[in-house]
Amino acid sequence: MASAAPEPKRAKNRLIVDNNPNDDNSVLSMHENTMTMLDIFSGDSVLVKGKRKKETVLVCTSDASCEEGKVRVNGGIRKNLGVKLGDVVGIHKVDNIPYGTKVSVLPFADSVEGITGNLFEVWLKPYFSQAYRPVKVNDTFVVRGNMRAIEFKVIAVEVGGQAAPYCIVSPDTEIFCEGVPVEREEGDEMDNIGYDDIGGCGKALAMIREVVELPIRHPDLFKNLGIKAPKGMLLFGPPGTGKTRIARAVANETGASFFLINGPEIMSGQMGKSEENLRNVFTKAAEESPSIIFIDEIDAIAPKREKANGEVERRVVSTLLTCMDGMKGRSRVMVMAATNRPNAIDTALRRFGRFDKEVPACPLHGRLLQPLTVITFASD
Repeated sequence: MASAAPEPKRAKNRLIVDNNPNDDNSVLSMHENTMTMLDIFSGDSVLVKGKRKKETVLVCTSDASCEEGKVRVNGGIRKNLGVKLGDVVGIHKVDNIPYGTKVSVLPFADSVEGITGNLFEVWLKPYFSQAYRPVKVNDTFVVRGNMRAIEFKVIAVEVGGQAAPYCIVSPDTEIFCEGVPVEREEGDEMDNIGYDDIGGCGKALAMIREVVELPIRHPDLFKNLGIKAPKGMLLFGPPGTGKTRIARAVANETGASFFLINGPEIMSGQMGKSEENLRNVFTKAAEESPSIIFIDEIDAIAPKREKANGEVERRVVSTLLTCMDGMKGRSRVMVMAATNRPNAIDTALRRFGRFDKEVPACPLHGRLLQPLTVITFASD
């Protein structure tokens, strides 16, 4: 029996990206042994190189809980580097980063809607006064405060009157925040959603990453074990609990193509058009795999057939079942669906081999809440 081919060796400064629960946009964390191997000390500045020639400058800190060979960065830093969880980045120690004399930043227009006042005094001054932060041109960073979060972009950096790619912001650095806010490119907001943008769904995200992300990123694991990877997952919960946002975050973090199917929109009055639309989505997803098909409001297109009012709904349910059964076991296409009425969808979809897992999007959904204690006060 032939032995498995050995994994290609990585250079010692090539580390695997892991999630950092720390929300600091200027810091990366790694294990002490990894830092020793790279001759880096806590507090040193490092140049991190990502994909498509993207790079940024960060401050290195020690984290004993981080695995050796990995580096922890938050979602904002991953966005600047153009990488996802599990990707590989290059770490290079940088000595003598100059202190900047002038740094120009501008907020994104959608993040400052409804905000008045001096952005520098209220947001930027407290942010940069906390530490000597490195900044790089074209990088973005998020400043939180006053129950809001504003995203800024570094427009220009000057050192000694000359333009520079990066610098460290010191107390003597002049920070300018004057001009028209930056407009995002079309689709940029949804493309940048990551796990850090999802709050209050820690357990749900952990299960989703296990069921959805693992088959997409590591299909050989299931092949070596001789088992079939899950094909689908059903997210259920009340409206507004982040079901669509979770699916988008998983697609962005895994680097998979994302296909959104809105239940009511796929239905057509023409004979056979609804079924054709559904088949075309599955065909395109298979061609652009790895991919995630997300069906929002699945109860609108896949109700229980015995209770369906028209023949079109029954044919669409049968087509959806056929498409899911027709997917190859290792096609790296995952079907995710969302509904706030899980008991309204056809029971044939809720069996093993189709929607293998059902996950509540809201942490409190499905739990019995404790009765309220009513406290009354005697009148005077």
